[in-house]
Amino acid sequence: MEVCFKLLSQGGLLRTLEHKVGMFPALFSHCWTCRHVRGSSHFAHQPSLHHSEERSSTSSRRGLLFQRSSRNLLFCRHRVTETTTHAALSSVVPVFVVMKFDKDGNVTSFERKKTELYQELSLQARDLRFQHETSIMARNNCIIIRMESLKAVVMPECLLVLDYRAVGLDRWLVRELGPQLAGDGALATYSLPFEFRAIEAILQHRVSTLQARLNEVQPQILDTLESLVDPKLLSADRSKLHVLLQNSKSLSELETDIKVFKESLLKILDEEELVDELCLTKWTDPRVL
Repeated sequence: MEVCFKLLSQGGLLRTLEHKVGMFPALFSHCWTCRHVRGSSHFAHQPSLHHSEERSSTSSRRGLLFQRSSRNLLFCRHRVTETTTHAALSSVVPVFVVMKFDKDGNVTSFERKKTELYQELSLQARDLRFQHETSIMARNNCIIIRMESLKAVVMPECLLVLDYRAVGLDRWLVRELGPQLAGDGALATYSLPFEFRAIEAILQHRVSTLQARLNEVQPQILDTLESLVDPKLLSADRSKLHVLLQNSKSLSELETDIKVFKESLLKILDEEELVDELCLTKWTDPRVL
């Protein structure tokens, strides 16, 4: 393509093409741009009855030919650039930043490509897409959990928390989760297999997050309502009405999140088979149950 552009930009070859059009197919038959340009009327050889008029219009036809050729070449370059960029983006493999907890609460951190991680865990690529905001599902001796920003994979011997840096989970992971998994007595499931301690710790964290959101918005709503019903005020403050509207939206979003969280838990508790799938240790140690 670039060769064609250089050749067309040379004035000598342009003159040759104008007088010897028959050379065009042999030289540029494999270039889409040149085939397109060839279809224009400026490459059609038409005998002139007035030689003087043909000479006077040569320069203008040459300029028009060059402009059209340049536009087509720029279009080709743009399409090639788009295709190359799209291919480069599609070839990028996501990388997970992983924090690993063992049964004793010991912590290690590492990075792993998504393809490598699901192969190590014997999972499918779709299992680590985390498409739903709230989900708990068992896959091939693993429990895949998502609680809004928290993404985790529970196994009989360890817990993997994925992309923890991006969601601000460092404090909870470092200070609280490790001791809970080690069985410090803070969890009701401390005497059960490791996977149940991991599930309870994650659910407990989710409940604490929802409670914190409620504790933040509830006092604001109560204060605003109290100020609006003050008998000393002759008219309502529009600014406080706006604050009340924003707080009501936050409260509505919180209500939706709580409802989804509750329904996801009830779905599992209502199905004995789903509860049974969450006991991963039974596959390696049937004496557990």
